Amino acid sequence: MSEQIFWQFWWLIFPVGFMLLGAFRTWLDYRARREALDLIKAYVASGREPPAELLNKISRRLHRDDDYDDERPRYRRRRERSWYQVVLFGLLASGFTVAAATDMFGAGEAFVIVAFVLGALCAATLVQVVLDQKGPTI
Repeated sequence: MSEQIFWQFWWLIFPVGFMLLGAFRTWLDYRARREALDLIKAYVASGREPPAELLNKISRRLHRDDDYDDERPRYRRRRERSWYQVVLFGLLASGFTVAAATDMFGAGEAFVIVAFVLGALCAATLVQVVLDQKGPTI
């Protein structure tokens, strides 16, 4: 009985594993910020000014110039990543649509749901890319 349940739901290992990994990373980030705050408290208690690097670690702000040339490569990578997501979600939605239409593995209804979700993600990402008014288009 338990072996049958495992073989039916083995794929849940991946989303549960990613959720656990995300929770662990969040906890590690919390611990690092708490330790940095404790260090800042120690500086303040001793009457010294905390270093700027320590304050930046807490605020997670990067020092950068307002120069457009420094900003453009990061923006371009973000836009390329968005187009990549449009193509990826579109192809996955197409694949699951074909799987639903052919009733692959006898799970046509499930594939329809997945195709709709991936199609919605594709459309939302496409709208985001098209409506994004920052910087040049590719």
